[in-house]
Amino acid sequence: MKAIVTVVGEDKTGIIAKVSNVLYENEVNIQDISQTIMQNMFTMIMLVDFRSSLISIDEITEKLDEVAKEMALSIHVQREEIFTSMHRI
Repeated sequence: MKAIVTVVGEDKTGIIAKVSNVLYENEVNIQDISQTIMQNMFTMIMLVDFRSSLISIDEITEKLDEVAKEMALSIHVQREEIFTSMHRI
């Protein structure tokens, strides 16, 4: 199963490291990543794969919520098929 992880917040050191470390520790593979900074606002979108992981999307969401609170970020995890359906024109 694949999912989309979005991260938005004020730019600061360690955002990519903390988010990717949570994924790594839970064997969630990052397949694609795009990040940018616009006027001190950090934005990142990741395509992640759960095939090697024993953790669910709900469980990884809880772990990433802790990072979001700690770093004052907005982090959302959504199944790829739902994300794709919602963003079709």
